[in-house]
Amino acid sequence: MSLSSVKQQATILLAVVCVYYHLHLIFTGLIPNLISRPIHLALALPWVFVIGSKGDRLKQYLGILICIFGIYSCAYIAINRNVLVEQYGYLENFQQYIIAIGLILVVLEMARRAVKLALPTVAVLALLYGLFGQYLPGEFGHPPLPLGSLLGTLVIAEGGIWGPLTGVSVNVVAIFVILGSFIGAGEGGTSFMALATKLAGRYRAGAAKVSVLSSAFFGSISGSASANVASTGAITLPTMKRLGYPPSFAAAVEAVASSGGQIMPPLMGAGAFVMMELLRVPYVEIMSAALLPATLFFLAAWVGVDLFARRYGLNAMAPDEIPSTRRVIRLAPFFLIPFSLMLSVLLFTAYTPQFAAAIAIFSAAGLLVVNEKMEFSFHRWLERLTQACLNAAAQIAMIASIIICAGLVIGVLNMTGLGVKVTSIILGLAGGKLWIALLLTAAACLILGMEVPTTAAYIICVSVAGPALQKLGLSPLQAHLFVFWYALLSTITPPVCGTVFIAAGMAETPWVPVAGQAMRLGLGLYFVPLAFIANPHLLYPVTHPVLAAIAFLKIGLGLWLLGKSLIAEKSVLRRCLYFLAGLSAIFLFGT
Repeated sequence: MSLSSVKQQATILLAVVCVYYHLHLIFTGLIPNLISRPIHLALALPWVFVIGSKGDRLKQYLGILICIFGIYSCAYIAINRNVLVEQYGYLENFQQYIIAIGLILVVLEMARRAVKLALPTVAVLALLYGLFGQYLPGEFGHPPLPLGSLLGTLVIAEGGIWGPLTGVSVNVVAIFVILGSFIGAGEGGTSFMALATKLAGRYRAGAAKVSVLSSAFFGSISGSASANVASTGAITLPTMKRLGYPPSFAAAVEAVASSGGQIMPPLMGAGAFVMMELLRVPYVEIMSAALLPATLFFLAAWVGVDLFARRYGLNAMAPDEIPSTRRVIRLAPFFLIPFSLMLSVLLFTAYTPQFAAAIAIFSAAGLLVVNEKMEFSFHRWLERLTQACLNAAAQIAMIASIIICAGLVIGVLNMTGLGVKVTSIILGLAGGKLWIALLLTAAACLILGMEVPTTAAYIICVSVAGPALQKLGLSPLQAHLFVFWYALLSTITPPVCGTVFIAAGMAETPWVPVAGQAMRLGLGLYFVPLAFIANPHLLYPVTHPVLAAIAFLKIGLGLWLLGKSLIAEKSVLRRCLYFLAGLSAIFLFGT
């Protein structure tokens, strides 16, 4: 057997073990955090430092050494868990200092390799603040933290690397990542695209509207804007270009629609599961609160596409490109069965979201054995199952890189009290005015989101700004959803606009015009969070259905008027009138 074949088999085995481990945790009861969480990190390390390592041999060998040290450190903590919990977060010997410092460096390098330099830079600044903040004058200074206590709390206790955020990554996010991979490995992705094409393909700018719907469907299981662009964009972008749509418009549609996947129930992005942990509320409550705002976001994108199509005469898709009703029905079970099972368990039983997702995973795994013609193939099932495990393990590792590194930041914030100090500054600058505090928070989310992934931006911003918003009258759910939405701003807002860069590259067009179009088509991302602050009943469709419906219609009208102002109208006067009317519809007479 060749060396490459051995590596391939080892990679597959690691992926299967990773998927099995996270499913196993659901059904085995409680495992101590200082055992389950280090194992989670140990399983993620090879995907970043070995399997995903690129570059010269020196870098690859260095990655292997870092991976070995990281796994050894995780094993040390898991094996010695009973001893470590009695140290109360204080290091006691030289070996523990080496492991603590080394493991922090491993986590920082892991984040750097997985999501580039910005997030670990923020973490390093936080660590430096924890080490030397006592020398700062005034309010930002803090009492000295002994080195053994600082490092111990971050590494051998549950105050940093092994904190609640890592628990969300282990117990919740990983399971839903596995679900998305298993659905996508079979006919699930095809069924989403077929349904979207059937529903929207016959309308003006049909291919663009297919992109909006398919991204809403696919994004609801992937929870990743980048993955959404890469998957649905591979189909919709060539189709739009072939039909004569301007490349900048085509790329903007895909970038905007893909960004919405992280706010679209039932799965949303990793940040939603972090929100569940931070708020200590059932995931169903977050789903129901997010549903109407997310629908408004995609409605605004749909309206923007339609207004653009009217102005530039964009055509529908050809009849032969639209799948038949029979094919849509034939494909429907590939996503209806897993989703129906998951939602049934979530809504009608007392089981956890993880258990509901696990049931859906087993059904999705079973469906991998057949294709859309209901032809059985055990060989195809093995291939698809293998690919699903590989994709899931790689995504779990990437998300773990983000969340565990963000855990360092939150750990330092908690130990130094910096979050409370920033909260008081926000309150001071806002002068007791909620809307000023909202704008300050939105700006902070945009700036931080330019440098770190959405989930990390949400975690850090809500830790420092969330309490201030709550003190000014917002409910915890409102404050968290507001920050979560604005953490997404950087996906389509220059200068970073990650989804814009990806979509522009796939469409082979300059990114600046794409960003301009995306900001207009994505106006829902800018206005809907402010709208559900002015109309809080929008977040409570279960307990206040009538008021939620009124708020939905009112905000929808406002978004349509704003779309007319920014996209359809050429007259400056009419644009201003439509814009003012849109703002009035959204913000006056809040419900």
